[in-house]
Amino acid sequence: MEEVSLTYTGIMKQGNERVVKVRFTRNNEKDYAEGTIPGGKIEKSSGFSDKEVASLSFYLRANEKELYQKAKEITGFRGFLR
Repeated sequence: MEEVSLTYTGIMKQGNERVVKVRFTRNNEKDYAEGTIPGGKIEKSSGFSDKEVASLSFYLRANEKELYQKAKEITGFRGFLR
């Protein structure tokens, strides 16, 4: 797989659940995949093969705790700015 960038949101409410939205991009953002934790489900993608999407989903599940911790820092910072 080529170099892939990852961005994520702070913790958000989606219904009764607290989620973090994650976006993978490459090729100057021409290729993208968008997923959610918990669960690591990739909800939308373009330009990534099925095998690559499965790998990205696995990455989300394997790194869920770390991503939540980083998202928590963003969420806390947003509260500070209010």
